Formats: sequence, structure tokens, C-alpha cells
Amino acid sequence: MAYFVALIFGFAFGAADQYLGSRLVLGAWAPTVSMISAPWLLLSFAAGMTQERRRRAMVLGLMVVAPALAGYFAMTCSPIESVALGRFATCFTTIARVPYNPLWILGGIVFGPMYALLGQRWRVDRSRISATIVVCTLCFEPLARLLLVPWMLPPQPIVWWSEVAIGVVLIVPFGLAIARRRPVQSGVPLRGDEL
Repeated sequence: MAYFVALIFGFAFGAADQYLGSRLVLGAWAPTVSMISAPWLLLSFAAGMTQERRRRAMVLGLMVVAPALAGYFAMTCSPIESVALGRFATCFTTIARVPYNPLWILGGIVFGPMYALLGQRWRVDRSRISATIVVCTLCFEPLARLLLVPWMLPPQPIVWWSEVAIGVVLIVPFGLAIARRRPVQSGVPLRGDEL
């Protein structure tokens, strides 16, 4: 059942992200929000938090990101975005190949399972590493984009500062949870012996 929910939720997430990005009537912030990578990674992290076993969490992370990408591309090629239904297949395969989309697909395949594993480690062990990586993902994405791909950082500072602020705010609940340190006690092996 978890896999089915991941497929449906992932597809809906990707479609909604693309739809938001195409709503220019909302203002320039909408496409900028759609371009942020952190929510995609946090989607996998959240999926991993639902699992006690590492392998299952990683599979679930992939199973939520792959349909999210498919949902994004499907919405791009849908009649909602003024693409004729007869052109859907051609549009879908073309958009999945150009311009940077193969890189995003590869990133989803690699980082989806990794962030799901971080979510699972947070669930079972209140991993400081997991918390740190999530906070850093939010706080440093704008800087990383500015340094690595400056042409892909739209001039919407309110969006980027909001992302950083969310990362900073998350320090508090992560810190409190680590201080209380109540990992799940279910008899499930927590070390590498389950891989």
C-alpha cells in the first residue's frame, strides 16, 4: 500500500509543481518556487520517514521521485498546458531528453533513495546527519545554484530567502527531537545487518 500511495502522491506532486511554475498570472515567484530542488528531496525524505527498514525506505524514495518526474513531464505535455492530446507521447519523450532534464532524472534516481534513507535514519535513530543535511539542503541551495548554475537562479530573492528561512526554522524541531532522542523501538535491526 505504501508503494501505491508513493506513486500517486509523487505523480500529483510533480504535476502540481509544473502547474504552479506555469502560472505566470500569480507573479514571478510561482516559476521560481517551481524551480527549487529542495521540496523534491524533502519529498523523498518524508517517504523514508514512514519506513523502519533501510532498503524499503530507499525503494520508496525512488518510487515517489520517479512518478513525480513523470507527473511534471506529463503536465507539461497536457492539454492543460495547451498541448494537443495527440502530441502527448512525442512531447513527453522530447521534454524528458532536453535541455537539462536528463540531469534532473539522474539526480532523482540517485538522490531520491539517498534522501529516503536519511528520512529512515531520522525515524529510527534521530540521526544528526539526517537533520543537518535537510537543513543544509534548504539553507544552501540558493548559494549552490548561484555558484554552479547562476543562469538558473531567477531574480526572486523573496523565494530564495524564504527557503533559507524555512531551513533555519527547522533547526529548532530537529534540535528538540535530537535532545529528546526517542528513536523507534520496534526490534528492527538498526545497523548495516539489514542491507
